[in-house]
Amino acid sequence: MLFFFFAACFPAFGVAQNAQPFASFDLASEAVLADPHDLEIGPDGRLYVADKFGSRIAVFDPETLELIEMLGEGFLPGVHDISFGPDGRIAVAVTGMSAVALYDGIEALDAPPETGLRAPWTEGALMHSNGDIYVTAGGTGEVYRFGDDTVKAVASGHPGAHDVAEAPDGSVWVADNNNRRLVRYSEDLERLQVIDHTKFGFRGPRYLDVTEFGYLVVADQDAHRILLIDPEGEDGGTLLGVLGDGVPGMGPGKFDDPEGVEIDGARFYFADSDNNRIVRYSVVLN
Repeated sequence: MLFFFFAACFPAFGVAQNAQPFASFDLASEAVLADPHDLEIGPDGRLYVADKFGSRIAVFDPETLELIEMLGEGFLPGVHDISFGPDGRIAVAVTGMSAVALYDGIEALDAPPETGLRAPWTEGALMHSNGDIYVTAGGTGEVYRFGDDTVKAVASGHPGAHDVAEAPDGSVWVADNNNRRLVRYSEDLERLQVIDHTKFGFRGPRYLDVTEFGYLVVADQDAHRILLIDPEGEDGGTLLGVLGDGVPGMGPGKFDDPEGVEIDGARFYFADSDNNRIVRYSVVLN
């Protein structure tokens, strides 16, 4: 149903100046965070946020956006990302430790991590549906595929890369921040596609999520915008919609350095990082 909404409302947008909002402002949390980054809804239905300068994971009620609790406070310096695996394991990109911390379950998040994967200046981690862990190492410009503690594949050329996200077909998208582009890889990290056309106006794509139909929702932090992209569109992809006007601010349709993205059906959760809050946008379906 969401697919038909997008297809009907955004058939012809191909340049940034013509793209319209693809969702409406719904709700915002209180400004109780300290530079929140990526976020994800956990298997318990709660919203988990990597709170960078708080060195912790903040947990919110996704319905009310009220803060429930803080986990791992002080144990996760510079934390940037959190990802839940199909087997209940959790990967947390702890940038200040240049490692991805691994947990057996949610109950372990409030204790210091016991195991981890080395990844210099990591800012992104993905628990893939295939059971492996994909990690960005911005310090060396590499993306790793880990099977347990073993590196199974490496892709290079991504200094400062942030997020890594899974598409419905199992392929992997990398937010290649410094290069101002998005790169798609196979599960074995063979390059499949690059999205870098000037029509998207990328200034600093940091984190992204992928809809069930393969559309990309990308936080372009330095442009203070959220982009909806069809990677299969003509001429290197189609820009379907934009949230934000490019000017930092607080309020409906405004962001200040947005980072994290989480899609939940017709709802979109964003980390409005420099406003130190989480915001929710929704698509109203008739």
